Amino acid sequence: MNTAQPTLILNAEQIQQKIRRIAFQIYENNFEEATLLLAGIAGEGYILAQALARELKTIAPFSVNLLQLNFDKTQVAQPTVTVDPPVTSYSDAVVIVVDDVLYTGRTLAFSLQPFLSQPVRKLQVAVMVDRNHPRYPVAADYKGYELSTTLTEHVDVVLSDEGRMGVYLR
Repeated sequence: MNTAQPTLILNAEQIQQKIRRIAFQIYENNFEEATLLLAGIAGEGYILAQALARELKTIAPFSVNLLQLNFDKTQVAQPTVTVDPPVTSYSDAVVIVVDDVLYTGRTLAFSLQPFLSQPVRKLQVAVMVDRNHPRYPVAADYKGYELSTTLTEHVDVVLSDEGRMGVYLR
């Protein structure tokens, strides 16, 4: 068991800068849209989606709607994904799926299920950290930070605890 202290990669101020930069990139790539759907994966992904929505509301004229994607991330096959609040149609919508860390792409691949059965206008991905270990054909359109890691290392993104906010490598 690794008892060493985790290494701080990004502090709270740096995370805020990354969120602002990602929000500007989202705005630049979607400036002609009337509405965006930010679909955050339950946990830190949804908290990141909330922060992006707040930032987008200060810089962009379009409306931003938040969704939370809930599913069992430990499943080995496609789990059932529920969306909160429930949405009956994503037709012609611009959807940005948001998560804290892109590791193998498995969680993000699972999260796409609700949006693949309808003709969305755009389907994009935003993450705080991209770890560069792709096993699934999922890539992030918006990345806060790219970090090459070993398979035994773990990245923690803490957004929900003001006192510990940061990105940690352990």
